[in-house]
Amino acid sequence: MTTVLIADDQAMQRFGFRMLLESQDDMTVVGEAPNGIETIRLVERYHPDVVLMDIRMPGLDGIEATRRIVAAGGRTRVLIVTTFDLDEYAYDGLRAGASGFLVKDAQPEELLSGIRAVAAGDAVVAPSLTRRLLDAYIHHLPTTPGAPREDPRLSALTDREREILTVIAQGWTNTEIAERLHLAESTVKTHVSRILSKTGARDRVQAVILAYDTQLVTPGQ
Repeated sequence: MTTVLIADDQAMQRFGFRMLLESQDDMTVVGEAPNGIETIRLVERYHPDVVLMDIRMPGLDGIEATRRIVAAGGRTRVLIVTTFDLDEYAYDGLRAGASGFLVKDAQPEELLSGIRAVAAGDAVVAPSLTRRLLDAYIHHLPTTPGAPREDPRLSALTDREREILTVIAQGWTNTEIAERLHLAESTVKTHVSRILSKTGARDRVQAVILAYDTQLVTPGQ
């Protein structure tokens, strides 16, 4: 049973999420929070598998709440659910440690699949959306002219792993990587797993953010 906490300042939105989630045999809602402070309190109390996190909430917003939840080191993972075209803070939410990103007008099955994926330890943002999202908000990153700075997390990667991290950040799927680099898809999955392990990235999304942070990949590349 996947336990979910709903964090959103709109009561009707919380109600809609609850109705959808509780219609599933494998999900249960452990609580609702209208702001970041209450979200953190309920996470500490219930230790849910997943928090559906809105970003724009009164008081402590969803970004800071996400940062604190992730920093606490518990098993709870955060799935941001907000409005992509309007919310320019979505990238900051992922960078704070969220494991995925969905828009509020996503189809119900997309939301349910996203929750299950995050609960299982996967990233929710599809590779194509990852690139779109990061390119849209890349101006939030501090940039330094010149060659990419060498980061200890990158130093641990082999040349092949660094190559694969680069194309992951460019939005390639595992299937595309396998076809274009002439590798078996199972080999690609092994490389991705090793990249996450060596860099300490929680999931594919965080690995992509690392690639941008260290300037291994730059906008428009």
